[in-house]
Amino acid sequence: MRVFVTGASGFVGSAVVRELLAAGHAVLGLARSDQGAATVAALGAEVHRGDLDDSDSLRRGAAAADGVIHTAFNHDFSTFADNCEADRGAIAALADGLDGSARPLIVTSGTGILPQGHLASETTTPAAGAARHPRTASEEAADAARARGANVSVMRLPPSVHGQGDHGFVPLLIGLARQKGVAAYAGMGDNRWAAVHRLDAARLFRLALENPQPGARYHAVAEEGVPFRALAEAIGRRLSVPVTSLAPAEAQAHFGWFAHFAALDVPASSAWTRERFAWQPEQPGLLADLDQPCYFEG
Repeated sequence: MRVFVTGASGFVGSAVVRELLAAGHAVLGLARSDQGAATVAALGAEVHRGDLDDSDSLRRGAAAADGVIHTAFNHDFSTFADNCEADRGAIAALADGLDGSARPLIVTSGTGILPQGHLASETTTPAAGAARHPRTASEEAADAARARGANVSVMRLPPSVHGQGDHGFVPLLIGLARQKGVAAYAGMGDNRWAAVHRLDAARLFRLALENPQPGARYHAVAEEGVPFRALAEAIGRRLSVPVTSLAPAEAQAHFGWFAHFAALDVPASSAWTRERFAWQPEQPGLLADLDQPCYFEG
């Protein structure tokens, strides 16, 4: 297959590109900058210039492919709600490029949009009302495309997609612990983050592309729920800083805008996904990965 991959130079997207190429697929990778284009070319993919705000480039990329994997997202949290709405538009443009055909489109979402406090499955629907997460827009866009006949499915990623090159939530927590001299958690720290290594997630994206099921939700989850306290303890041990429980008000002050994510309690199962694809994660778990030097270099 010739696969159009958005976010092809990113942390997850570049792993998806390598996985697809290794399996014999050709890849057309979206790149918005010269640096991104160089990265995509170095991976061995064909470069397609454009960005998430350029609907025409997205339509053309999708139209030129046998399938699409959409991993790109603007992670500037100062404009997060706007970014989620922009993703809605990007997904609509990709679906337009596939023109109602049977060619598959895989949209990326997250388990963090699901109701908190209990184990979520692939059939769990996103939180609603006041608890509605802005990123729900991506799944709403997938549903709208499906209603128009698109062969679209959703890959939900957990709060931690880890591995070498990670620049997401865990490195942010490490940087915060360095800055403040303490690795902290709120309350008992028993809120749980699901996790997956990016190479295991990349393999699942490929399997979902090769064996599409329109309308399906998949969970790229290797570990159902790592207690946040255990994550703080691992960071504290590696940095040789104290590990401290914080009261809610203290946690808000300590974590700032990240306090919501630090308190997330969204464990998630991938039982159906594993059965559907005979997918078994093979890479190290999150806490084991934190013993790798790459997370604490510099």
